[in-house]
Amino acid sequence: MTQATQGIQASATPLPRDRRALLQTLLSGVERIAPVIEQHRTRAEQARTLAPEVVEAMRDAGLLMMKSPYEVGGAEIHPVDQMEVVEAVTYLDSAAAWSMFIAATVTGRALSALSDEALDELFAGGVFPIMAGSLKPSGAATQVDGGFRVSGQWAWGSGVQHADYVIVPVLKDDKTGAITAVVPRAEVRIIDNWHALGINGSGSSDYALDNVFVPGHFVSTSPAQRRGGTIFRMGYAFAANEHAGFAHALAKQALSQITGSAQAKKRGYGAGISIADREIFQRTVAESELRLRASKLLMIDVLERLFDASVNGEAPIELQAEARAASVLCTDEAIAVTNTLFRYAGGSAVMLDHPLQRTLRDLYTAQSHLMVSDAAYEALGKLRLGLTDKAPIR
Repeated sequence: MTQATQGIQASATPLPRDRRALLQTLLSGVERIAPVIEQHRTRAEQARTLAPEVVEAMRDAGLLMMKSPYEVGGAEIHPVDQMEVVEAVTYLDSAAAWSMFIAATVTGRALSALSDEALDELFAGGVFPIMAGSLKPSGAATQVDGGFRVSGQWAWGSGVQHADYVIVPVLKDDKTGAITAVVPRAEVRIIDNWHALGINGSGSSDYALDNVFVPGHFVSTSPAQRRGGTIFRMGYAFAANEHAGFAHALAKQALSQITGSAQAKKRGYGAGISIADREIFQRTVAESELRLRASKLLMIDVLERLFDASVNGEAPIELQAEARAASVLCTDEAIAVTNTLFRYAGGSAVMLDHPLQRTLRDLYTAQSHLMVSDAAYEALGKLRLGLTDKAPIR
């Protein structure tokens, strides 16, 4: 632990290390800041980025440090419990949840790998740093005296407008590999192009660096783990659970909304009958509930096995690929269920202010993320068939 991070821990109540107590602490934090998130939800949708009040509330509640190393004041929460926190915030506002778990992921990854010298600078102000950015390498980095000069453009910079620092995964210009740089938000040029189908309030704009100098101690030249525990040895499955929890929560919310109004919802001309009285809808409700529960239980099973396999070393690639594929399945099932429910919502559901319509837009937007590409099924299938021993994200 560096001198700066010792100061952070001394000035704040450390998060508990007991699994149950930690989860309850974070869920209590979500409940405490729920009024702030709900108050600014419409504002975020219209502004296409979160309100500063929401960002600070999530920071204060410990949500943005959920996946950071315990040595620097983070939570290092179990991947299954991460899903519960993501779901709790998603029920309040999908954009806040998306921004939260992206920030938690990229911040945690950076703080697990950066030098002690970089951490002393990051924590010098006495505030836990918020990071944003993409994990997909792009651009070019040229090594110079004392560091690198970096140029390029990156997509899906979720939360980049309210971050303190930005993660920049970049290819070396000599094609020998990639590095990950961390740069102050002020040195990043934001490209205001986040006019999206859904998750509008997440501010997931592109961002660029124009020949920016990054000191060597703010660059990770390998994915080596300097600090942190088991979750940092789960490979790319480190991020799979959050997408599963997000999609599951949206679909579960959609099911709750439509079943809650089913008795009053009449279809047909004249008096009509309620959709609750239609046998086909009764089957849909039961089947939807079971499909969502089944996919979530699958994800939990994979994550428990993945975590256990990562205690003493890097998780086997087969488990990493299985976790990613399970996350894709959770997303696919959430969309299939919500699509079916949408058929019974009636004409009012097509209006932009209808919650079910927004849920469907958010799900389709989430599905376009690389982490839940259906290429994950192909990767797992190739491994199972013995056609490869690798499963890169693509």
